[in-house]
Parts: sequence; structure tokens; C-alpha cells
Amino acid sequence: MMTSTLTLRRNPVRLAFSRSPWAAAWYLFGYLFVGTVLFAIALTAAITGAVLSITLAGIPLLVAAAATIRWCADVERARLRTVDPAPIAGHYREVTGSGVMAQLRSRWHDPANWRDIAYLLGMYVPLLVLDLLAFAVWLIFLAGITLPIWYWAPRQTFDNGTSAHGAQIGYFPNGPHGHPGYGLYVDTLPKALLVAAVCVVLFLLFNYVLIATARLHAAVARGLLGPQEDPLREAKEVLRRPGPLQRSTQEEEVIPNGR
Repeated sequence: MMTSTLTLRRNPVRLAFSRSPWAAAWYLFGYLFVGTVLFAIALTAAITGAVLSITLAGIPLLVAAAATIRWCADVERARLRTVDPAPIAGHYREVTGSGVMAQLRSRWHDPANWRDIAYLLGMYVPLLVLDLLAFAVWLIFLAGITLPIWYWAPRQTFDNGTSAHGAQIGYFPNGPHGHPGYGLYVDTLPKALLVAAVCVVLFLLFNYVLIATARLHAAVARGLLGPQEDPLREAKEVLRRPGPLQRSTQEEEVIPNGR
């Protein structure tokens, strides 16, 4: 039985050394680029086909646009397998009839095609913002852990013409010792070690947020790019089963009427 890569552990240290947070980070990071490219391709195909659909030349372009959108959805399905190994495939209607018009009707009347569009175009902005925020905060905490190694390297130039080495966490327009100044200016090893210790704790805790974000993204992808499920399927199965009255009637029919 295949299990999801995005598993959670109660021990945050063991979680950090497991595959889950790194797979989640790679999945979210990949969407920032792959998702953007697929959004551009799907949007261009849909707009081009829609604009030219008023002419006869636009009919084959609409068919090609549907095929392009399906290809983009297949790319996202392949990406989903990196965090959710369970097979996923779009259930598209078969083309009935022959000719371009038959393909046009079958593809653009197919609910699966519109669910692909909903994911590739409709969910692009909210998923991009969600993934970017989660990945950026996680990466900041990860970089903060390594601060003692490189805190001395950056050289900052300030508004009063002075400059100093160090990493500023906050707002220091007039240098680390000038006023006003808000936050922490890391220019010594003890300060860097203090920041690194805080970032270790925050990094261990934020791994849960990162994995939860990747799970949410994966759930949206599976819900829209996978086969459509009937929300009343379980209730319908219960209604199909024979009830107690039906079972008792069937048993009476089996029993002979004589003594």
C-alpha cells in the first residue's frame, strides 16, 4: 500500500531529519516556476482559441487548446506523484463521432477539462501566494540557522554615510549604533549564535506548517485533476442495500408454507 510522502511525526527533530519537510519544500518551490509556466501556457492557449473561435480557423485551435490544457494538467499530475504516490489520472470523455466538430464538442463539454482549467488558471494565484509565503518563511528560518557562518560577510551602507559588516534583522537607517534603530543588528558571534538558536526552534515548529501547506496544495490538485467523485456515493450504496423489512420478506419467501 502506497503512503503519502507528507507524513507527520510527533517528534519535531525526527521530522526535520525525515523526507517529509524537504519533499514538501521542493513541491512548493517547484510550483513557483512550473505552475507559473503552465499558467502562462494554458492561459495563452485558452485566450487564443477563444478569440479566434469566431472564425472557422479558430475551431481547430480550440481543439488544440483543450489538448494543451490537458497536457499542462498531466504535468501537474506527474508533480503530484512526488508527494502523493497514489495513482491519479484525469477521466476524460471519449470523443464520439468523427471530425473536428465532434472533437470540439467532446473536449469542451467535458467537465474534466473545466476542472483542469479551474486548477491551472483559477487556483493559480491563491496557490502561488500560499506556497510562496510558506516556502519563504521556512527558508528564512533555515538560513538563520547558518547565520554564525556568514554573519560577518555582508557589508551594509547606511543613510548617514557610514558602513559596517553584519546582518540586520530589523530597521537600522543610521547604522547598528545609530538612532533610530529597531530590531537586532548581528555583528558579533554571540548575537549570531543567539539568532541561530531561535531559528532552530522556529524551523522545527514551522516544518509542520510547511507540510500542512503542501498537503493542502496536493489535496486541491487531487480534487480538481483527479476523477470526479460523487459526494453522495456512500449514501447511495446504503440505500441500495436491502433493509431489515426487505430481508425478512425474502426469508419468508424461502421458508415453505407447509408444516
